[in-house]
Amino acid sequence: MSTATHSLAFRVMRLCRPSLHVDTPLRIDPADLLVGEDIFDDPAAASQLPPLLDSLVPNSKDSADLSYGNRFLLSHPFDSFGHSGLLVLPQAFGAIYLGETFCSYISINNSSSSEARDVIIKAEIQTERQRILLLDTSKTPVESIRASGRYDFIVEHDVKELGPHTLVCTALYSDGDGERKYLPQYFKFIVANPLSVRTKVRIVKENTYLEACIENHTKANLYMDQVEFEPAQHWTAKVLKAEEELTGNDTASRTVLKPPVLIRSGGGIHNYLYHLKVASQDPISGNVLGKLQITWRTNLGEPGRLQTQQILGNPVTPKEIELRILEIPSVINLDRPFSVHLNLANQTERALGPFEVWLSQSSPLGEKAVMINGLQKMELPKLEAYATTDFHLNLIATKLGVQRITGITVLNKADKTAYDPLPDFEAIDPLFLRNPSRAGTDLS
Repeated sequence: MSTATHSLAFRVMRLCRPSLHVDTPLRIDPADLLVGEDIFDDPAAASQLPPLLDSLVPNSKDSADLSYGNRFLLSHPFDSFGHSGLLVLPQAFGAIYLGETFCSYISINNSSSSEARDVIIKAEIQTERQRILLLDTSKTPVESIRASGRYDFIVEHDVKELGPHTLVCTALYSDGDGERKYLPQYFKFIVANPLSVRTKVRIVKENTYLEACIENHTKANLYMDQVEFEPAQHWTAKVLKAEEELTGNDTASRTVLKPPVLIRSGGGIHNYLYHLKVASQDPISGNVLGKLQITWRTNLGEPGRLQTQQILGNPVTPKEIELRILEIPSVINLDRPFSVHLNLANQTERALGPFEVWLSQSSPLGEKAVMINGLQKMELPKLEAYATTDFHLNLIATKLGVQRITGITVLNKADKTAYDPLPDFEAIDPLFLRNPSRAGTDLS
């Protein structure tokens, strides 16, 4: 195969959506040059304005006027926007972003005076990791490309890697002398990241929340069609949004057509919040929560799609039992017994128990202000799978003021498993302890 001058050559043009052509020259209204704004104060003078303008200003639609003297005049109110109604094809290769579809129009031209025969054409994308074949005519070669002729084709590739890419176009052909020649050409470009996704996992008691912040790194606005969280197995996800007051018509229209979320160019951001819940009672292995699916469009509808890696967190595994407070008295008297209504639930598929319930006597703040009244331990019967039982715990307060009940603990007597104590009563109104002997007196 010879390395002499080739009669064939590749030309590559990227295919993407055109842009709007904007006219920058300043346009004016002829009336502003001839009269002032106060002409409309006199109805008689205002009625004479259209004939006056017609006599002084040439007709903008007159095809015989080749001087273009009226090219700066506003012939229509829409002209003030600067949009000519024309679209401009891309003048350069432009920026290529991850998640887009790279589409290229390739033409192989014969610049010689003789035809090229039996042309085998290949086009492939080379990255740092792999080679992807886009076109191969080995089985069906192009029979001939005549002198000054060309052969055109289009290739597409979903961009899934960052960094340098090379479009390699090769041709194996026979020239006019019957000599077999090999032509390689290389077209390099860089794939950039269009957006960044920052995630943060927060655990509030037994609830898991995922916060996702999406930032736009491109020079164009991005319209987010979809930002959905695909939860891992055993998890469910619900997006949390701010409440919006919509009319009936707005609600009906948004059900049919969901408006996209605009993230402005050059660093615009938008935040999403998801509430994650455990969907089953089965044990969860690992700390994978799920991944985000993101789709967007640019100003003229160019689509893009990205999928994040698996998002990791510290999920809350379901507990074997759950101890909840159902009711406490609103007012508690000093040194007078009171009762707290509790509920114990078995959250497993097997029977558990019997149980013992007691109030821990140790306190990090010193002497406890609320203690058990009577027997220090309460016996509870065995609970079947997913069963619950209600019971009352008798307590007594020994100090005045706002106090907290801490250290209510449950023990499984069958296997001697002590479960985590019930959290302090932080989610309900604190207990207000008063001295009954002074009830109703003035505290001044």
